[in-house]
Amino acid sequence: MISFILGTTAELIKIAPVYHGIRERGMRPKIWFTAQHVDEVADVLADLNMPEPDVWLVPEDKAHNLESPAQVPGWAAQVLRTAWSRRHELRAALTEDGRPPLVLVHGDTFTTPYGSLIGKRILKSRVGHVEAGARSGSILSPLPEELNRKIAAKIVDIHFAPSIREVNNLRHARGVVVDTEANTAIDAMRLAINGPLDVPNLPEKFGLATLHRFELVSRPDKYREALEILREQSRKMPILYMAGAPEREKIRSLGIGNIFDDQFIVQPKMRYLKFLPLVARAEYVVTDSGGLSAECYYLGLPCAVHRERTETPQHLGETVVLTEMRGDKLQNFLDTYQNRRGESWMDKYHPSEIIVDTLAQLGYC
Repeated sequence: MISFILGTTAELIKIAPVYHGIRERGMRPKIWFTAQHVDEVADVLADLNMPEPDVWLVPEDKAHNLESPAQVPGWAAQVLRTAWSRRHELRAALTEDGRPPLVLVHGDTFTTPYGSLIGKRILKSRVGHVEAGARSGSILSPLPEELNRKIAAKIVDIHFAPSIREVNNLRHARGVVVDTEANTAIDAMRLAINGPLDVPNLPEKFGLATLHRFELVSRPDKYREALEILREQSRKMPILYMAGAPEREKIRSLGIGNIFDDQFIVQPKMRYLKFLPLVARAEYVVTDSGGLSAECYYLGLPCAVHRERTETPQHLGETVVLTEMRGDKLQNFLDTYQNRRGESWMDKYHPSEIIVDTLAQLGYC
């Protein structure tokens, strides 16, 4: 039996094509959820035609979004307590169909190393890691993602790496390394890319911005600088800034809420299947999300990654640029984005098929 240990809406989105591929093989994999994200989980699962989690590793009635590093130790302790107290039940679920047990984790969230640890040490299962091997080269940037990836790499048995670069990063890793040729995000994108737009009074042309990572939002000078540059740019063409609750609270605490107006437009974050059609129709994207920068790369959409480092430099080039969190580089991108649109890769890669075929060859489905 295969079980996914996941904790965020982004993980659910990127694993959905793999989940459905396994279902097409006649199996019904489990979903065990650590509840790093809670608020939109039911809606995201419905959008993706996926079932509710089989097990909540944080009791559902106590679960809430992790919004600060201070919440992580308590959350981690609860996840491990639940996994340990229910270990016999979870082990039985992994062996109920007579196939070898396998736990799959994804990406670089806190759930990635914890899920690997639970699968390997508590449940005595083999563990696979989807989107494995990404490296920025610095433990501190981005923190904690780089550390999460490195810890997981020491535990897992099957590394599904999205390009030859990640394969090379894992050349000394234990276990099997599989090149999936791309991120499973490209398969998830196909589920949503042509959906309807769900933003009232949407400008005919617009830029799109999402800046939310701790390493930026926790530095008021850098966060304010980026927002001020975007506001100035919005005088030329409207910009939609998608802000979740933590970013809105930071904006309030910094006293800069008046930076937004009818040209620099703050919008609530949207669910993936609602958000991606908006991305596809934007003139450019400014983000600090590694996942969104990959999606822009696959679309050939001009994108500035406003971070000091990135774990996916293979996406950098004419269409996707790294600003190193410097205001002048962000401004340069905004001045030149018209010349950066590239070709779409949407029809070229099918990484989820490679993952499911590999699992079938190894006897897991």
